[in-house]
Amino acid sequence: MSRDTTGRRGFLRLACRHCAGLGAIASLPAFAQELAAGAPLPPRFVRPAADTDEGGLWGMMDREETRLRRSPLALREPQLQAYLRGLVERLAPSHSPDIRIHIVRMPLFNSMMAPNGMMLVWSGLLLRSDNEAQLAAVIGHELGHYLERHSVEQLRAAKDRALIGQVVGMVGGLGSTIGQIGLLASAFAFSREHESRADRLGMRMLQQAGYDGREAANVWDNLLAEMKVTGGEKAGRHGDMFETHPTTAGRRDELLALAGGRGGDTGEDRLRQAIAPLRLGWIQDEVKRGQYEESLVLFDRMLVGRPDDAEVLYGRGEVYRLRDEGGDIARALADLQRATAAANPPALAHRSLGLVHRQRNDRAAAQQSFQQYLALVPDAPDAGLVRGYLTEPRP
Repeated sequence: MSRDTTGRRGFLRLACRHCAGLGAIASLPAFAQELAAGAPLPPRFVRPAADTDEGGLWGMMDREETRLRRSPLALREPQLQAYLRGLVERLAPSHSPDIRIHIVRMPLFNSMMAPNGMMLVWSGLLLRSDNEAQLAAVIGHELGHYLERHSVEQLRAAKDRALIGQVVGMVGGLGSTIGQIGLLASAFAFSREHESRADRLGMRMLQQAGYDGREAANVWDNLLAEMKVTGGEKAGRHGDMFETHPTTAGRRDELLALAGGRGGDTGEDRLRQAIAPLRLGWIQDEVKRGQYEESLVLFDRMLVGRPDDAEVLYGRGEVYRLRDEGGDIARALADLQRATAAANPPALAHRSLGLVHRQRNDRAAAQQSFQQYLALVPDAPDAGLVRGYLTEPRP
């Protein structure tokens, strides 16, 4: 079977290999001893000399980090930056001064670290994390790769140096196509041994910081559910992604074995509060991806614990409205009516509800929803278009 590294599905497999792949676990008794003993993390790194191969990689990544800071996709939100900074300090306090966190507005599940301490966290990961412990599990795994210097080993081992230059150049530029992003994820796909070592170190940091390590397994289950909706029940059992990973059931069991049945902090409310100012925009980004079946899995999961979440109801209703397959308009109507009836609903829910009424040829209801939308945001970018709906002649 040929490898798909350019399509959306190829990206998801590759991103999972790199970021969600919390690999095979071995020597659990030794891990338990490390955890009980409070084994220290590796020491802080000294910047390598510029004339060494590692120093050259650091220099390349420094230049890309400068480009990244200027990218329109880089989110400059001081409060969210401070929140993520605090999370890294909790996981790896001795290394946190060397780590610089960049939040990227990209509606896909991903996070990665460069050897020079640059960390990228994508908005799709923040949206998909059910709680702080899950986010910490992914970031801890990335910190594990960094502390074990896996990205240096990976790039040193690469045979195609032109590919390295191309991939590194995408980090700061944040390539605009899914194919470019897939190439980036592919180049940073670690070996099974690297994944296993990063798992152990990441889980140790997670539990020593007081988090519930069992949430690491839930990260994988959630992402796999999105894959299954288009890949079927065999998604995650065969193919590219599992060249370096065990089967799904075994993988979850290994993560739970590492967690050892110990509970801990989940921090759901802290994460929710941290992303609240940006969350609606990220929900819109998710809808705009156009992968409606995957988005519905995500929104359904988000509504399990909070069935009256107006922002998520808006997102799911908008997906149903745009997909417009058998029964979708009725589903969209139900979700958007619930969203607009909630306390402090997003103004966009009124606009979407108006569009649903318009599709149903309910002119009076559509006009009422559009008027409510314009009352809330009279200077909205699409205000002229919506006013046009109000004055269009009857059919």
